[in-house]
Amino acid sequence: MNKHLTVVVALALMLALAGCAPNAPAETRASLDGLRSNVNTDKFTRALEPRTFVFPQDHGPHNDFQLEWWYYTGNLTDVTGRHFGYQLTFFRNALVPPDQQPAVEARSSDLAFTQVYFAHFAITDSGANAHVAFEKWSRGAGGLAGAQSQPFKVNVEDWSAMSSLPGGDATSVRLQAQDGGYSLTLNLTSLKPIVLHGERGLSQKSNARGNASYYYSMTRMATEGTITTPQGAFKVAGNSWLDREWSTSLLDENTEGWDWFSLQFDDDREMMYFKLREKGSDKIVFDKGTFVQADGTSELMSGGSAQINVLATWTSPDSGVTYPAKWRIVAPARQLDVEITPLIPDQEMDLSQRYWEGAVTFKGTLAGKPVAGAGYVELTGYGAQHDAQINAVR
Repeated sequence: MNKHLTVVVALALMLALAGCAPNAPAETRASLDGLRSNVNTDKFTRALEPRTFVFPQDHGPHNDFQLEWWYYTGNLTDVTGRHFGYQLTFFRNALVPPDQQPAVEARSSDLAFTQVYFAHFAITDSGANAHVAFEKWSRGAGGLAGAQSQPFKVNVEDWSAMSSLPGGDATSVRLQAQDGGYSLTLNLTSLKPIVLHGERGLSQKSNARGNASYYYSMTRMATEGTITTPQGAFKVAGNSWLDREWSTSLLDENTEGWDWFSLQFDDDREMMYFKLREKGSDKIVFDKGTFVQADGTSELMSGGSAQINVLATWTSPDSGVTYPAKWRIVAPARQLDVEITPLIPDQEMDLSQRYWEGAVTFKGTLAGKPVAGAGYVELTGYGAQHDAQINAVR
């Protein structure tokens, strides 16, 4: 939901640093507070009611909302079966409300800006038991960063997602990013209709009106291209998932973070499910999901329809934060029972927002028949006390 709820969620991701300058120092720590209602919220448009989505326009930016993201994740293999996970996510954060944006943008300088863009790039290489993550920031001006609907493009400097067809939209894209000896160049093509989550695309994140996002996904994007690591270049193929959300506030004050799951079944079905956790406990304060059939039809999974049980944990040797590291999801009404395992345990994203986002595989049963597949999981809000202690001594 980005994420995640990405938020963010996706979570994430659903990362906001309102007022932060571009090229922020690496030691700056974001928090989930950017996703909560605050004094500036009322100056931006909020997700209050279901709306009619219009494509390709909605693939582009919505600058009257405070934040939004384009969230690509995927599981790929080379000809030997070597498994890679990747994440390439772009975020837009408005620095001033919509009524102030024209005045700033009318300044004589081409570098005057009202939007900050940032991006996260990660690769998980199971063959090397390695996970790496990188981050970029830039101002939404002077061609440094930005987004447009058609031809579709979103970029932060030389990291980009853009239409692979002349004048095309976001249903066929090329992803490019590189840093630290790692790179990817991937072509993605959506195989299914766009999925609207929640109530016709209005995805509530609490019972409070306005704590919501507009949220859609491309849940199965055929993917091929090249992933390069210090061990060489690998021709890869597989499936990707795009999450798109825009919002002005998402979370209640009592929400600590979220666990978000995207699962792509080998039989061409998909499922997204997220839970929001209460501060100081693992109690679920809100949860929802979407189940997508092989023919592309989708169905809402209401709160409480899936139980998420943690089967194992992993503690980061770098941050000391402990995350869930294996899960069982049971949805009785769907006769679904699957066990989800990370590709490798260490897929922590230790960037301006510390969170765990990683490639997973799963297997189990659905309607009495064996099922398996791959997906991505995002975990936010873990180790907040640890982050606060680190920041206090910086």
